[in-house]
Amino acid sequence: MRTSLVAESTALVPGQTTTVALRFVHDEHWHTYWKNPGDAGLPTTASWKLPPGYSAGPIQWPAPEITDTGGVLTYGYGGDLLLLVDIVVPAAAVPGADVTLRVNVDWLMCMESCVPGAAKLELALPVATEAAPDAQWAPKIAAARAAVPQPSDKLAVRAYRSGRDVTLRVEARGGVVLAGGAVGFFADDGAVETKALQPAGDGGGPVQFSVRLAESMSASPPAELTGLLVAEAGWWAGGPKAVAVRIPVTVGSAPASGAALQPGAAGAAPASGVSGALGGPATIQGGLLGILGLAFLGGIILNLMPCVFPVLGIKIMGFVHQAGSDRAKVKAHGLAFAAGVLASFWTLAGVLLVARAGGSQLGWGYQLQVPVFVFALTIVMLVFALSLSGVFEIGGSLIGAGAGLQSKGGYTGSFFSGVLATVVATPCSAPFLAPALGAAIVLPPVQSLAAFTAIAVGLALPYLVLSFAPGLVKLLPRPGPWMETFKQFMAFPLYATAGYLVFVLAAQVGDGLLNTILGLTLVAMAVWVLGRWATLVHSSRVRWIARVVTVALFAAGVVLGLPRANEDWLVWSPETIARLRADNRIVYVDFTARWCVTCQANKAAVFTSAEVKETFSRLKIAKVRGDWTNRDPQIAAELQRFDRAAVPVNLVYLPGRAEPLLLPEVLTPGTVLEAVRRKE
Repeated sequence: MRTSLVAESTALVPGQTTTVALRFVHDEHWHTYWKNPGDAGLPTTASWKLPPGYSAGPIQWPAPEITDTGGVLTYGYGGDLLLLVDIVVPAAAVPGADVTLRVNVDWLMCMESCVPGAAKLELALPVATEAAPDAQWAPKIAAARAAVPQPSDKLAVRAYRSGRDVTLRVEARGGVVLAGGAVGFFADDGAVETKALQPAGDGGGPVQFSVRLAESMSASPPAELTGLLVAEAGWWAGGPKAVAVRIPVTVGSAPASGAALQPGAAGAAPASGVSGALGGPATIQGGLLGILGLAFLGGIILNLMPCVFPVLGIKIMGFVHQAGSDRAKVKAHGLAFAAGVLASFWTLAGVLLVARAGGSQLGWGYQLQVPVFVFALTIVMLVFALSLSGVFEIGGSLIGAGAGLQSKGGYTGSFFSGVLATVVATPCSAPFLAPALGAAIVLPPVQSLAAFTAIAVGLALPYLVLSFAPGLVKLLPRPGPWMETFKQFMAFPLYATAGYLVFVLAAQVGDGLLNTILGLTLVAMAVWVLGRWATLVHSSRVRWIARVVTVALFAAGVVLGLPRANEDWLVWSPETIARLRADNRIVYVDFTARWCVTCQANKAAVFTSAEVKETFSRLKIAKVRGDWTNRDPQIAAELQRFDRAAVPVNLVYLPGRAEPLLLPEVLTPGTVLEAVRRKE
């Protein structure tokens, strides 16, 4: 890498601004990074040391290229790169004097390995009353300035968020026609996950595509997104490939493809609109009545959503069992169910309003951001599914609203059936519900509570209708042998829901997912023991033992499966290596960094391999990680010991060998297995 500091002008003029450029000439196939490096890497930084009164602006970044290295996406540059910076010259500068501009530059340069770099650059320029353009550098700096993305009034763009998923909608303004092709959004600050360009059709009409907020944004979603809108072929004929945008985020669904946005420049705030949830503009028309109407309709639609259908099946079983019961009791159970739904939504509303008052920003379905909650909900779904499959029997008051109308606690069961319906409904976002809920979160407390009540009434309405319309209840089929078949069939949506929740957990617990699955297995075994030996056909002694075993297995499953931090890798230090080698163990050392693209690709290729995991477990291999994300002189010295100045570096210490095996920079499961099996 060759670096230098060059200027657009031959002199500095008092009271004016001149542009200088940090020049990076990359070696072939090597690259440095944009201000948001993407999945790995580090941005180039500049620390200026200027005479008193002088000041330097921020780096003006050209649009980066996106690179895919083994599934790790990064933003960066190669070739001959100029990064522009404006220098403000004080009015008190004295013509005739010479001034030296100094800057410390740090970068990360990567190919298959990554090497941090640094340079101290300086440029001496005279102060003069006039300045001529530099013959060599003025044209090149002008071209670099033209490559810096700018806002455009020819595009209107909005963002619509549902959970972590964000839909970006782009429309043309000022008579231009969108060109289509592959498009994408490069966030300035890593607020969204790095994503390759996406096909956007043949052009002509509005363009919609999706991005996903970074996991770190889950607890506090941004009110706006800043970055670049990128079109591989240019946004319109003769137009730029990248446009700088500042996009307000609306909580809710994107409009239909034919609907038009409010006029405005790309990234500009809308001219009018109701203030939306979490700082974004809402798109609901009709004021409070419109919000309540959409909330009510969204609550009804929630009964058809995948995350509510299992509970709907449980309620249907309740209807079947109630068909021949006293009409007044059927109504009472319907009211109890509705009370459970209302109480739950009011509780949820209270939590959200208190969190909002405290400055938190929570989204709909935020419960699923808490691994312990997801694990507990998975257990509930699994236990209900096993009950419907006939593994064991839950009391009627728990199977469905009204299933045990003759029991003293039946109304309590109906109430908690409504609570369960709410718990599994909240992660859903029905088409009419999301914008209404987004507005509800920012409405005044009384109006917000009314909106949550409307959602609850919509969710409970089908049950209430069947409870208060005896004729409809009597239309249900008569009880018979088919009921057991139907009950078992209704278990499969519950199994599917449990599977989906395990999928959510997989992204939250990483390598701890195995413990979660084993814990759920113990829970299933616990209820199997309960159903097999705790029934009245067995003696009281057998039933007592079965209950004790059930509690023990259930508790063990919860303890084993409870999500926890992954502590599989030890932190590298010379003392740790010495201790492990003294124990005569095989030691695998991974010197890595979050900014190292090859490091991340190696992890994805090797340590997700079942054979590698099994071999490391069987041979009891100690895994040690040296994290060089931040500079560590001790790690740097260790790398130099092996004639390396960059990561990744992977070592295998085998018992009986003085020096470790040094693995290649790009790893495969076979390479690692061959090294660790040399001891066998």
